Amino acid sequence: MTSVLLIYPFFKPRRDRSVFRFPPLGVSYIAATLQKTGHDVDLIDCTFLDRKEALRKALAVKAEVVGVYCMVTMLDECLWFAEQLRAHCRLLVAGGPLPTCDPEPFLEHFDVVVRGEGEQTFQELLGACEEDAGMSHIAGIVYRTRADLSDNGDIIFTGERGFTKELDRIPFPARELLPNESYIQYGKKKYGYSITTVMSTRGCPYRCEFCSNVVFGGSYRERSPQNVVDEIETALALGYDRISFADDVFTMKKDRVIRVCREIKRRGLHFKWECLGRVDALDYPTALEMKEAGCMRIFFGIESGNDRILELMNKKITTDEARRAVIAAHQAGLQVGAFFIICYPGDSDDTVLNTLHFATSLPLDYLGLSMPYPLPGTELYKRTKDRIMRDWHPDDSPFGSHVLIFDADFSEAKMWFGIMKGQAQFEIRRRMGKLAPLLLDLFEKPTDAVFRRLR
Repeated sequence: MTSVLLIYPFFKPRRDRSVFRFPPLGVSYIAATLQKTGHDVDLIDCTFLDRKEALRKALAVKAEVVGVYCMVTMLDECLWFAEQLRAHCRLLVAGGPLPTCDPEPFLEHFDVVVRGEGEQTFQELLGACEEDAGMSHIAGIVYRTRADLSDNGDIIFTGERGFTKELDRIPFPARELLPNESYIQYGKKKYGYSITTVMSTRGCPYRCEFCSNVVFGGSYRERSPQNVVDEIETALALGYDRISFADDVFTMKKDRVIRVCREIKRRGLHFKWECLGRVDALDYPTALEMKEAGCMRIFFGIESGNDRILELMNKKITTDEARRAVIAAHQAGLQVGAFFIICYPGDSDDTVLNTLHFATSLPLDYLGLSMPYPLPGTELYKRTKDRIMRDWHPDDSPFGSHVLIFDADFSEAKMWFGIMKGQAQFEIRRRMGKLAPLLLDLFEKPTDAVFRRLR
């Protein structure tokens, strides 16, 4: 059987301020599928490594086939690995969100691009590699017909691969290949507990303009509650304290959420967990059921406090629905987090300030504010691609990990002022108790005026 190395090329950016660190489920799923069919698989998760150490580990494996995951924020690292390992393997494969939506540039560095879900596709690639067979029959890949890298050849897009329907048949992620102890120690140091991810569904049927779901497309598929809780037990057995559901929308269907919660309770499991939800897919009874099954926190992607901008984003929600869902979760005893994008294309000074006022009027425990980022493969990217002026490089910005990459109607400095203003309002509301309304009124009016004057 073929020896395989899979690489998750995340190295902590110099100015990275995020405290979130979760293991890479995508490459772990592929590893588990390949192991099941008898292949010798190594996985390098670079989260706790530097480049020199990661490369040393990669070269030591001496794998015949190397697969490298890539998303926009990892492009430089992905291409660096390709350059370093090109002469040391038989087949070099790229996969992940960015190669899926824009595969052709990767063929300058890789032999094959895997598009979309990779478990079955990668398995078939290895079969072709072992038999020295062609690849034209393998759905879901892009490659060049060339003798070597100096031969441009023709680019071949094979047929689209259908989505796996029966998720219960996919092996659990190969967590034994991950640096679990490093994640556990990191979590305990940063949050006071260790946490890992489980994905109980795949995909999201919604089409938010800014959201990249190119790997799973517009699909939505569920695992059975029994299968989900089986995996939770294997993750907890590794020493993790908590679970974060990595589903795009864990609360998509209330009846499924309730069945998962009841399976957790039926087994007598006691652990805390968190998830992402849509505001139009949560009510108080469901939130209470989640709380009783150990849910401690839910995050909502609300994105704007103005209904016109929500419609422009194609969010399919309203601010009234958002307020009701946040209050329902809060009243059920859950901690509530929410994400908002400010200075979105189409926003005005008034709508940005609407969003900041709305966000900081909600009973939130966590507030995430960001500037817009047009990811390849999204409708927002199509709308702004003629205005994109640079790649995403967090070290290019004096402000931190968020980087303005297109010619927007708001300057990067103005966006950052809005983000800091919103965070300040959130902290006043959260920390100042009965004095908060008065202090917010004193703070908002002058900072609103400053925001309007900035360009």
